[in-house]
Order: sequence, then structure tokens, then C-alpha cells
Amino acid sequence: MAFRGAVITFPGSNCDRDMADALEKVSGEEAIRVWHGDAELPDRLDFIALPGGFSYGDYLRSGAMAARSPIMRAVVDAAGKGVPVLGVCNGFQVLTEAGLLPGALMRNASQNFICRTVPLKVENSQSLFTGAYDSGEVIEIPVAHHDGNFFADEATLDRIEGEGRVAFRYLDAVNGSRRDIAGILSDTGNVLGMMPHPERAIEPEHGSSDGRRLFESAISALVEA
Repeated sequence: MAFRGAVITFPGSNCDRDMADALEKVSGEEAIRVWHGDAELPDRLDFIALPGGFSYGDYLRSGAMAARSPIMRAVVDAAGKGVPVLGVCNGFQVLTEAGLLPGALMRNASQNFICRTVPLKVENSQSLFTGAYDSGEVIEIPVAHHDGNFFADEATLDRIEGEGRVAFRYLDAVNGSRRDIAGILSDTGNVLGMMPHPERAIEPEHGSSDGRRLFESAISALVEA
């Protein structure tokens, strides 16, 4: 059957079209667009993406209001049933606020918005999202965020490190994230949150195509399952 991927749009999302284009270019199937106010997700979804942007203007806390949107109840339910969920930048913030991932994303240590391509180390190449990479491989993916400083207490950090749930790590001091964590997996492995934007590194014209393999990895695993 054809791959069915959905992209959630919140008020203030600005990377939802980029995410939908990335899914379509890699899968060959048009992404389903879902509005935050919808109470239900489309039937038989293979993949759900929460895109970057500034949902609700980043008022209160980044991602906090979006995490209470009607559609997020359905996203949490789908994730609990094993549907892969990818949250990028603001989507990562929403996933932590919704309780699907541990920790929090705080203001960058520099107090400045950061927008540039950064090197990342692939820490876990055994997940649904990272199987097309090699462990220890260095890739280049753009970042664009003001609140990307990942924080968790030491016990939580030790736990996610010990369980192999750090997917990507910054090689440069980008935003002050604890242990330079750039992306983490849920304990079940079907939810990935990351601050860098893989959907902005799909084609050589983007300056890097290293993000394409993240989508290829997930889509191939789902189609073959």
C-alpha cells in the first residue's frame, strides 16, 4: 500500500510546507495536511511530522500551547500505538511539552537566534529514523532556533544516554544543550525530536542532502514492514 504521511500545522508553523515537500520527494506520495484544530487524524497513517515554526507565537513557552491543541490528543494516542512521530525544532518543543519526550527546550545560551548549518554526530544508527546512517558519522544539517537549549536533570540524561536514546549530538557548542544533545528518541523508539532541520537538507541545492537519509530510513522501514 502507498505510504501515508501527515504533517500537522499549528498557528505560526512556518516549516510545514518544507516538511510536506520532503516527505513527498522521498516517498513519492503527497503528504496529508492536518490542521491543529482537528480532533482526529486521518485513517491508517504511517508517519506523523510536527514541523518547525513559532506555534502560537511562542507565547507562554515554546510549544506549550500547541501541545494542548485538539489534534495532539490524537498524536499522543497514535504514538502510543507505535506510529512513528517526528518533531523538528518547534515540533521537538511540542513533543516535550506533550510528554512524549523527556526534558525541555530552553532559551539559547547566547540569548540569540541561531541560523546556520551545523555538524552533527550520529549517536544511534539503529533506530527507525537513523538506520541509513552509520554510528559516529558526521553529517551537516541546518538549525534555526531561539529556544533550542535542551535541558534535563542528570538522572534523566544518564537514563537516555544509557538506553541509547540520543540520536544526534552537536559537535560545536551551538546553543548550550546539556551534553550537546541535538535529538532524542522516545523509550519505544518511534518518536524522534530534534532541533536541526533535516527537511532543509534534502537536495544538494540546499547545501547538504544529509537530511534526506532520515526520511529514507523511516519510509523504507515502514514500506518494508
